[in-house]
Amino acid sequence: FLHSYTYPSALVSGGYQKLYSFIERHGKEVVQRGEQEFGLSASDSINNLIFTLGFNAFGGFSLFLPTLIGTIASDKTGLQARLRDEVKQVCGSSSSGLSFDSLKDMELVNSVVYETLRMNPPVQLQYARARKDFQLASHDSAFDIKKGELLCGYQPLAMRDSNVFDEPESFKPDRFVGKGKELLSYLFWSNGPQTGSPTESNKQCAAKDFVTMSASLIVARIFQRYDSISGDSGKITAVEKAN
Repeated sequence: FLHSYTYPSALVSGGYQKLYSFIERHGKEVVQRGEQEFGLSASDSINNLIFTLGFNAFGGFSLFLPTLIGTIASDKTGLQARLRDEVKQVCGSSSSGLSFDSLKDMELVNSVVYETLRMNPPVQLQYARARKDFQLASHDSAFDIKKGELLCGYQPLAMRDSNVFDEPESFKPDRFVGKGKELLSYLFWSNGPQTGSPTESNKQCAAKDFVTMSASLIVARIFQRYDSISGDSGKITAVEKAN
């Protein structure tokens, strides 16, 4: 009911302007890219970035990040030591060595993020209305869909398909390492395959890459600074490095 009405912008204009000014000042390179590569005005670029960061990314992180940290913290298989070793090997203990580019060499860190998204997607249900008649096929069945029919996708079921994933109900941190990266085409947490790209026509999460890369960056930074973490998503305790 409340979402059926447009609220006066004056209620949020003060906070919105602070976000606008922050991106205008610190995100000049990205804003310029919006102007040069996509033909947007500076204002349109900033407003689109606020939407992407504020709605898409925050919506994912408020649910996903606690789950990710809790999953790592509760692991008893030695995963934390392996993550720490990988981060140390790639970029050392200095924060200056950690960047989005360095994440490309952290296969285990990225795989843990992907596997957490597979097991616990932040948005479990997606809806769409068919634009035309088509046939929706699975491994062993097919369904005739008529134009205008409302469809609902349940992500946890789609990403625990035993025909695709080995031991689909188990958390496997190495699942997307090496040749396992081929399975990313079956990772649909963002309302589309992880190997796909958001467009104006496919309804895939616009912040899909921002969420995964930032999550990997946070995990890497944790294990740069701490030897280990313990607890669950509600309360995390970190043990700082001895040096």
